[in-house]
Amino acid sequence: MDSLWEKAREVGRLVSQSDEYKAFKRANERLSEDRDTVALINRLSELQETLSGALQRGEEPGEAERQEYERVVGVVQTSGTYQAFESARANFDRLMMRVEEEIAKGIEAGEQSRIILTG
Repeated sequence: MDSLWEKAREVGRLVSQSDEYKAFKRANERLSEDRDTVALINRLSELQETLSGALQRGEEPGEAERQEYERVVGVVQTSGTYQAFESARANFDRLMMRVEEEIAKGIEAGEQSRIILTG
């Protein structure tokens, strides 16, 4: 089992050296440094909770909150920092999906190569 963990660490090391990971890490750092965009994202989260809570209670969300939500979504989505982050995250997600696909292929090959002896 130790070799499995060693291989997993090796995959992690290789992922950390990929262009996709490096770009994602840089974009995440830039986003963290963009105080205005972070504040808007936090406000968006608060508004989502407010709107979701109202809907869960069977209430109609207030017009002011709905309008502010739409306004904040628009501002966040036009932020260059946020767009760069989302693009980098999408590229990294694609890389990780490919890694998972390759692991699945390895599992499938391992299952097909087994020889089962019956008593």
